[in-house]
Amino acid sequence: MKTIFIVDDNDTNLMAAKTALDGIYKAYALPSAAKMFKLAEKIMPDLILLDIDMPEMDGFEAIKILKEDKQLMSIPVVFLTAKNDEATEMRGFEMGALDFINKPFSPPVLRKRIEMHIETDKLIKESQEAVRDIHYATISVIADMVESRDRITGGHVERTQAYLEILVKELIRCGIYAEEIAAYDLSLFLPSAQLHDVGKISISDLILNKPGKLTDEEFEQIKTHCDHGEKTIDRILSKTKDDGFLLHAKRFAGFHHERWDGKGYPRKVSSLDIPLEGRLMAIADVYDALVSERPYKKAFTHEQATEIIKGESGSHFDPKIVEAFLNIAEDFWATSVSIEK
Repeated sequence: MKTIFIVDDNDTNLMAAKTALDGIYKAYALPSAAKMFKLAEKIMPDLILLDIDMPEMDGFEAIKILKEDKQLMSIPVVFLTAKNDEATEMRGFEMGALDFINKPFSPPVLRKRIEMHIETDKLIKESQEAVRDIHYATISVIADMVESRDRITGGHVERTQAYLEILVKELIRCGIYAEEIAAYDLSLFLPSAQLHDVGKISISDLILNKPGKLTDEEFEQIKTHCDHGEKTIDRILSKTKDDGFLLHAKRFAGFHHERWDGKGYPRKVSSLDIPLEGRLMAIADVYDALVSERPYKKAFTHEQATEIIKGESGSHFDPKIVEAFLNIAEDFWATSVSIEK
């Protein structure tokens, strides 16, 4: 059953709307916008019926706050109001309202209009999900193609994305960088990490798959994959309006080899000048390299890898993120074992 918030300071109008919708929808009658926002912390509505003329916070102020909140901005808002002048309607539509229903309203018409908007919203979301699924599938194939050229690091992309999800959840639980993470859409943020090594597409196979230790010159070539990754994603960005997924991917690609102390590459930036994406991926990337066997080294044990990361807190890695990592290091190891190398 879909959930509808009815927000109106007039008790008669409020109960009339609730009575009209009860039994068809889970309708909540709320006498103020403040009560609406309080309830929205616990329950996410499928649609909001919002009065305009209310004391303290009117409907226009309320919709402005709704549309600026990442958690609430996609909720359809229909103004339920006695105002029916053109200027009011134009202002409401410009602020993101879906429709206006005039008071006094006919209960059958109210139900039909809401049914129409709920169904339209459902179809839009299904369409968006289908497009997003195609988008992510395409990105995943690209990441797999890049990784397939580097036969030494099989499963690296899948494992590092899994590590990242574990680490982000722990940061949220601990309240570390919580405000910054809260601003992210994690459904975009986490999959975008798949492209952190996309720049390797420009590196010679002879270097990527060299069975021994790289020379200094060869290592300098490997280091260019961060710049190449950024430039590759920039080319995609220039042809799309994407402002989430690819921006995260660009930061993962460009900053995952930077160090907290400024001795990383390619920019040699330090501390909080490194985007959070880079500071997170630094730990996921290094952990995976440590516990994986390479032609030029044996795999470290999980305990050894954990001690190395702990020992480089404040030099290679962000100390706060290391603190979170140490809480869930065993989960990293379980993931490493479960995904084939």
